[in-house]
Amino acid sequence: MMRVLLIDGNRAFAQSVAMSCVADGIAVRLAETLCEGVRYMMEGPVAVVLIDSALMRLSSHDQVRLFDAVAPGVPVTVLVPEGTTVEETVKLQVQGFQVVAKPFEVRDLVAKVERPARPSRARPGVTAQVEALCG
Repeated sequence: MMRVLLIDGNRAFAQSVAMSCVADGIAVRLAETLCEGVRYMMEGPVAVVLIDSALMRLSSHDQVRLFDAVAPGVPVTVLVPEGTTVEETVKLQVQGFQVVAKPFEVRDLVAKVERPARPSRARPGVTAQVEALCG
């Protein structure tokens, strides 16, 4: 079963997405903050990370580096509000993120995210970086 990490501060939205994913055979772990999500990634492997753009506290470049250090090779999809400009979307895509506009259908999301051959674990020495960011 594919394991997804959804980082979104809107609990009602996140639970709705999680329930739809479970119905499609996808296990979902919910986190309400970036730090909580990063800690979950360090605890166990995930196949895909979904994060609300509003929770990305770092620059896009630093965000990519953090996710790559904690979960190398795991695709990250940024959930952006409806009406996000093309320029903002392209900037995220150039940095290596996939982009999906809210609201979305779970089936559309599943079709868009890549499925890596195997989930990845955090690289050694990442704990200090995470603690510096999240305290």
